[in-house]
Amino acid sequence: MPVVARILVLFLAFVSAGSATEAGAEKKIKAIASFSILGDMVKNVGGDRVEVATLVGPNGDAHVFQPTPAAARAVGGANLVVVNGFGFEGWMDRLIQTSGYKGLVVVASQGIKTREMTSAAKAPHEHGAAKHEPKIDPHAWQALSNALFYVDNIANGLSTVDPEGAATYQANAAAYEGKLADLDKWAQTQFAAIPKAKRRMITSHDALGYFGDAYGITIISAMGLSTESEASAGDIAKLIRQIRKEKITAVFIENVTDPRLMQQVAKESGATLGGELYSDALSKPGEAAPTYIDMFKNNVTKVVAAMKKGI
Repeated sequence: MPVVARILVLFLAFVSAGSATEAGAEKKIKAIASFSILGDMVKNVGGDRVEVATLVGPNGDAHVFQPTPAAARAVGGANLVVVNGFGFEGWMDRLIQTSGYKGLVVVASQGIKTREMTSAAKAPHEHGAAKHEPKIDPHAWQALSNALFYVDNIANGLSTVDPEGAATYQANAAAYEGKLADLDKWAQTQFAAIPKAKRRMITSHDALGYFGDAYGITIISAMGLSTESEASAGDIAKLIRQIRKEKITAVFIENVTDPRLMQQVAKESGATLGGELYSDALSKPGEAAPTYIDMFKNNVTKVVAAMKKGI
């Protein structure tokens, strides 16, 4: 083939590849996740076919989030919206209505067996809660077995809006679920080394109930299900007495709550803070929990280390 002809063929191939790349970029699915943990799950399932944005970012508190006009524009331009459900995002319905979004909304927690809490017994600080009013705990992602439902629901949602990518989404989901299953086996082994009577911990707000159920941990919180709740002086005093009496060594703050409350509790009870746990949000990149898997490893490692001090 003459040199000029070869150059022309190479040029056409280069242009064709560039056009294909641009076309692929244009076809990327725009997905909105309500908060950072869901955002990471969508990224793992979506891979290169999906552009993911989160409304409540790293270290953000979805309980008190106030949607902005920019958030409404982002939702309005999305192909898919992924939410947790169970009332976790109390602002989401209004945001979707304001944005004009008419597409698919995936409730990632669909199909999960929920745990109920009685506000009077377990979450006494919920504002406006009637006595003994049952509440669904929305923090279902705190059990890795539940995360498998999240991943399947996300994969099915992406497959619905992008049928051409269905095989990719299902393969990505299967690979990710394998990692989550391995992580759960590791966590089970870690907690098996702690006597059941010593698996007790104190947290800022009641976000780790599913985590506790999964690993046989009794969890006591200073606040209720929402970080908007406030603990009274009497509640704090009672909590401090309980820590002293039961010699609980695992006392933690969370990245979405004001640390001063638990610092006060630790100081007055004589307990040592076991570090920061990630409950409702991931950390920023470069910190301890930039992904859901990192978050879980961080939490298990710190909880186990604190419990071992009491053995």
